[in-house]
Amino acid sequence: MASSEIEVVSSGSKPNEIYEQPPILDVFTASSYGDFIKLRTFVEQDGASVSVPDVNGYYALQWACLNNFHQIAQYLIEHGADVNATDNIQQTALHWAAVRGSIAAADVLLENGARVEAADINGFRAVHVAAQYGQTAFLNHIVVKYHADFDVADNDGRSPLHWAAYKGFADTIRLLLFRDASQGRQDKDGCTPLHWAALRGNAEACAVLVHAGTKEELMVKDNAGFTPVQLAYDKGHRHVAPFLSNQLRSHSNYWRGKLCSGMVTDIGYAPILFCIIVFLMILFINSVVAAPSLIKITAVVGLWAWTALSLAVGALIMFYRCSSKDPGYIKRPRDSGTQSDTEDPLLNIDLNSSSVWMGNWSQLCPTCKIIRPVRSKHCPTCKRCVEQFDHHCPWISNCVGKRNKRDFFIFVCLATLSSILSGAIAVQRIWTSTSAIAAGETWIHHVLVRHPGVVVFLVMDAFVFLAATTLTITQTYMIARNLTTNEHANSSRYEYLRGADGRFRNPYNHGCWKNCSDFVFLGYTNDDDIAWPPLQQVAS
Repeated sequence: MASSEIEVVSSGSKPNEIYEQPPILDVFTASSYGDFIKLRTFVEQDGASVSVPDVNGYYALQWACLNNFHQIAQYLIEHGADVNATDNIQQTALHWAAVRGSIAAADVLLENGARVEAADINGFRAVHVAAQYGQTAFLNHIVVKYHADFDVADNDGRSPLHWAAYKGFADTIRLLLFRDASQGRQDKDGCTPLHWAALRGNAEACAVLVHAGTKEELMVKDNAGFTPVQLAYDKGHRHVAPFLSNQLRSHSNYWRGKLCSGMVTDIGYAPILFCIIVFLMILFINSVVAAPSLIKITAVVGLWAWTALSLAVGALIMFYRCSSKDPGYIKRPRDSGTQSDTEDPLLNIDLNSSSVWMGNWSQLCPTCKIIRPVRSKHCPTCKRCVEQFDHHCPWISNCVGKRNKRDFFIFVCLATLSSILSGAIAVQRIWTSTSAIAAGETWIHHVLVRHPGVVVFLVMDAFVFLAATTLTITQTYMIARNLTTNEHANSSRYEYLRGADGRFRNPYNHGCWKNCSDFVFLGYTNDDDIAWPPLQQVAS
């Protein structure tokens, strides 16, 4: 953990905040509160030194950098302040800048000879302090511009990823994993970053680590013999322990599926659903339309039966399209064949100048190593990032995303209509064929005994109807709001779905009519055309 001294000084005043400012009596308070005029008076008229610490061992340069007064930091350096001077625990001004993510002050320090890898008595470097305080932008800045080692260990063998996981800063974890930080490193206690996230019950941190990892981290034991799952249960984190346990179980089932039924694991449930639909069509024809035990079908009923079968054929066609179509996979650098397995061309990308960067750290995919559009998400099943990711549907063995969502919606609509029509025809056929019920025989008994094929069809059709209707209603609601299923389920996790007041607000909602018309005619909505600017843009 960061030293207590760091935590004490971090409670000082911040720029642009209103406080009852104490008297400016020396270069230290002038530097801390950004009073440039009095600082110059102390130095140039009174001859005060800026190279000696105060009574607590802290330097004026440290106070200026803590509060990001970069002009004052430059002035202090020009008048004799040592950029590498250390306090009582060997922390430099760069350590203090990392506490609050003072990027401008850090630039002044590093451009004037500050050592980016300076370590204090705990082995903490600036990257460790930034990770401990969740200063993701600061961490990325010193890695990109000054090549700071983002995977270095402190005296206890803990990397910045350990500290980010312990403190629960999911964005910092994403950045470090995006930069290829080691996820399996064990500290002096044998703990991996996942151990620390599980120990503190940081749910989102655990989710990011598990989804980006190889699952082996779930089975690593610390020096006391505990896995992350066991630690979570031991500490009573009931919201984290079941998640980790399920991930471990799915990992075991994955390899069991690979050994015992690799075909099902690879293909999914799409062949099963295809067989169910074809079986229902055949059963409908044989047991409902052309059954010898039922009365002869009329022309009107035959027309409706033909319509139901046509809808079912259309559903099969759309089922094939949404199952086989690219849902909107985002191209990875290695997909072009120009990148080797060990090369990472994004390792030194400057996020501040990237054209796709919108200021949201969830855009970083540590698995695909790409900066993806805001509404895109990584599918752990497909192992790809999908644009406008809605959900992964195991019954079509594919994701539902930007490029196949309209096909999926048409599929469920056709399935709903087909199930309604065919079910109604089956009921009508039975109802008009029960005139020969024997005395004392109930209607239900007569149907079960004389028409078992129709009963089987109705039972299976009822399940299809419930599933298809639920999906149709859900998707219609989402389309009308221009919201994906994933965003609806995880709205509290995504900053771009919150307004300045912290409440839910969808920047892509242009009203029901435009949302629906764009979806019908384009198949997707244009994410560049937002109804109101995201929170990050407002803040900037």
